[in-house]
Amino acid sequence: QVQLVESGGGLVQPGGSLRLSCAASGSIFRVNAMGWYRQAPGQERELVATVISASRTNYADSVKGRFTISRDNAKNTVYLQMNSLKPEDTAVYYCNAAVITTWITTLEVWGQGTLVTVSS
Repeated sequence: QVQLVESGGGLVQPGGSLRLSCAASGSIFRVNAMGWYRQAPGQERELVATVISASRTNYADSVKGRFTISRDNAKNTVYLQMNSLKPEDTAVYYCNAAVITTWITTLEVWGQGTLVTVSS
């Protein structure tokens, strides 16, 4: 099967920066779209950003100009650089990937989540 492992969450002060990473591993033929979602306490999960290629990215309005998504196809890894963090960015961040497996089946895979807390 396929697994996504996230890292990079933690506690940061308002205005600070964090970089999240998410690596896909397992029976992978190709990883198509990758993205980050987040879920704050008491709220539904929401899209943060997605990337298909360097020129094909999409961001939630709330993070445009502050967050940057990128990927390393050789490593099947997606990154989320978060700058100018605000308390309202506090949430569990989930990695998501659309994967074609070595059995040529398609899977939508989620990571386990990593907590980002923005607080002074």
